[in-house]
Amino acid sequence: MFDASRRTLVVVGAQWGDEGKGKLVDVIAERADWVVRYQGGANAGHTVHIGDKKVVLHQIPSGIMHPGVRCAIGNGVVLDPEKLFSEIDGLVRDGIDVTGRLYVSERAHLVMPYHKLMDGASTASKAIGTTGRGIGPTYEDKVARRGVRVLDLRNPVRLRTLVEAGVANANGRLALMNCDTRADVDETMVALAQITARLLALADDVGLQIHRALKTGAAVLLEGAQGSMLDIDHGTYPYVTSSNTTAGGAAIGAGIAPTALHAVLGVVKAYTTRVGAGPLPTEFGEPMQTEMRTLGNEFGATTGRPRRCGWFDAVVVRFAARVNGLTDLAVTKLDVLDTLQRIAICTGYMVDGDVHTEFPADLALLEHAEPVYEWYEGWQQSTADCRSLEALPRNARLYLDRIEELCETRITFVSVGTRRDQMIGMEAGVV
Repeated sequence: MFDASRRTLVVVGAQWGDEGKGKLVDVIAERADWVVRYQGGANAGHTVHIGDKKVVLHQIPSGIMHPGVRCAIGNGVVLDPEKLFSEIDGLVRDGIDVTGRLYVSERAHLVMPYHKLMDGASTASKAIGTTGRGIGPTYEDKVARRGVRVLDLRNPVRLRTLVEAGVANANGRLALMNCDTRADVDETMVALAQITARLLALADDVGLQIHRALKTGAAVLLEGAQGSMLDIDHGTYPYVTSSNTTAGGAAIGAGIAPTALHAVLGVVKAYTTRVGAGPLPTEFGEPMQTEMRTLGNEFGATTGRPRRCGWFDAVVVRFAARVNGLTDLAVTKLDVLDTLQRIAICTGYMVDGDVHTEFPADLALLEHAEPVYEWYEGWQQSTADCRSLEALPRNARLYLDRIEELCETRITFVSVGTRRDQMIGMEAGVV
């Protein structure tokens, strides 16, 4: 993926998240010098399998699993320090040395205890299906200019002023939600004091670091969280996350110029899933829903919630290809379809007698939409040991060819299992 003309690669989810971005980043990061997480927070769950061991990373970039690769958490991330240190300690216990390899943007906003209180009490958050980890309220405070950044920990007077404003806002909101719990300024300051020294030891101007690295010819991998259809601007609003999950957010969230982005890899499952409320046009009914959830082990890495499953939606992925400017596509979990007799791809939505082949901004159009399907014969044999395109069953290759055609993006990777080695690189020498 990295060459002289493609030194900066953005990896994005091209569905509703949980596409397997962590595995792709882990595989590609071996060739990278830097891996940067550029948005989201501890609501993400990127799973990496190394042999029989499973590691779930929530804020630390997946590249941390490779010795020698430097990792950074960008300014676009809302950082939960408590979760970060728990994650670091877990990696150290597993023998992964992060010393001198992990940086946190001094401009990143902090998830405060009162943000979690507000998120937990909010009926609106519950209706949308958020993780309740304070991500939305933190982004709200960021936009309202009362957020607390990592660099504010260096100035106790300014920090207290910001905390007082945040607590006052939170308590007002909690009162309106008829919540008996209240945030406290002094308790919040004590909690911050406990993490200040350790967090400031990681703090740096990440944007400047990456800019300098790029000038020396370093290979930089930018890792997004969630998926394109959860983007605050381009996703299925209001059933979205609170940040820009698409590739345009990578430059902003890492602190580098848009012209520094050279390629964008979109990651999709060979079918479709989403967690929480909101439209999923190709969603299965029973018993297929339970069957696919079982075959794919479709339960959230962060929350454990069951994912909703459906057939591959080419309308969604073609839309994601357009708004992200995808140069490449990675298809994961192809092996989950190995036992199915017939497999469908959605090519459009039938609404009031008309076929729509572009994803609508107005979700009301999807309320009575019927997916238009193309059906394909399954291959009904294991793909788990395939390590080349030629080794895949013919029907699997036909299925991938059609996805590539409908989504107007070349397929560069195909994953046929959870392990690092269960990855087909369509281009010679990619993996």
